[in-house]
Amino acid sequence: MKITASAERFPLAQPFTISRGTRTHQDVVVVEITHQGNRVQGECTPYPHYGESVESVINQIEAVAGSMCSDKIAVNIATARETLQASLPAGAARNAIDSALWRLEHQEAFPSPQFDIKPSIITAMTVSLGDTASMAAQARELCLRGAKLLKVKLDDNAIVEKVSAIREVAAGVDIILDANEAWGELNLAGLFKALSPLNIKMIEQPVPKGQDHKLQGILHPIPLCADESCHTSKDLDALVGQYEMVNIKLDKTGGLTEALKLEAKARELGFDIMVGCMVGSSLAMETALPIASRAEIVDLDGPVLLKYDRDNGLKFDNGYLYTR
Repeated sequence: MKITASAERFPLAQPFTISRGTRTHQDVVVVEITHQGNRVQGECTPYPHYGESVESVINQIEAVAGSMCSDKIAVNIATARETLQASLPAGAARNAIDSALWRLEHQEAFPSPQFDIKPSIITAMTVSLGDTASMAAQARELCLRGAKLLKVKLDDNAIVEKVSAIREVAAGVDIILDANEAWGELNLAGLFKALSPLNIKMIEQPVPKGQDHKLQGILHPIPLCADESCHTSKDLDALVGQYEMVNIKLDKTGGLTEALKLEAKARELGFDIMVGCMVGSSLAMETALPIASRAEIVDLDGPVLLKYDRDNGLKFDNGYLYTR
């Protein structure tokens, strides 16, 4: 078995803005594994907010590549995936290797028949942060393209005004809001009450990770979803009573292996499931399909934000992600 890692850059279709800033391109890391005549790949997106860079992720991958390629481990790919969980922490580097190992285990036919993958899945389409008029214009355009679910990026400015304007042009379309931890200093009870008449399906991560206790006991007619506060199954117990949903992203869990464990424990504790993504290509989105096929909310529109996707990528049309 041979494991290599390389960096790739995808230009975005247009600048993408959230509460932490704006970017015009997306850097990803691709792992390639060759083994017994098979060649597979896995993709991850290093996330600076979590202390990751392209360089640090490649260094992590190269540091474990030698031990992962030993004959004893390589004989059983499922064993290799479990060994990987202890070799690297949850994060982008582990995700890229884990994703490639899943493909290798199933001889490049992934998702494999062991998973019940829906042929089409409604996915959120993202409204980037901007002023009220530009966000409403984005929402209108996405609705004209057939959006069934809008994900609205917000900071702590003019929240109700922006959401009201979007709701006006998106009647009949489901809307979820993503604060990216930006509402920690706001009057949350008042804000949740003001948003409740706008028929919002869910609010994602309103407060910074580590300040989730601020949500305890606050009346919120709109369900809340933990994103930055939920990386692996070990995070779940502390979130009970503060959120109704958790967002599973493979770049946070460190791959599908841990994501499946997180999903199972979250269900046991009564959480609904959202499947999200970092911005990336169809190679990354495909690995999340086993969980996306069961999730209450899916946000896998990363390739739609790119100027171009990989050859033979997933099809996105009329608000749906088509898996075959």
